[in-house]
Amino acid sequence: MFERILNQMREKVRTLQYVMTIHAEEEMDNDDLSIFDVEHAILTGQIIERQKDAETGEWKYLIRGKAVENGDVVVVSKLSSTGSLIIITIYVE
Repeated sequence: MFERILNQMREKVRTLQYVMTIHAEEEMDNDDLSIFDVEHAILTGQIIERQKDAETGEWKYLIRGKAVENGDVVVVSKLSSTGSLIIITIYVE
């Protein structure tokens, strides 16, 4: 359903045009995940939901994918107006 957006996000990961929020880094540490888990989930996963951010009005996307070793994870991300992919958070399913 959101293949065009997902393909854009995957290209941002492949070209390292993404930014992790502090919240995402904290959640990654809490769940014993690495940046490789985030990248792998986006590159192999699917968008399962789109949500409108209450504060900014921007669309954010929930991507369910596989971590390298830790099973299923969900990455919440958005494409910024500057063209970067913003990783908002990640959590284990």
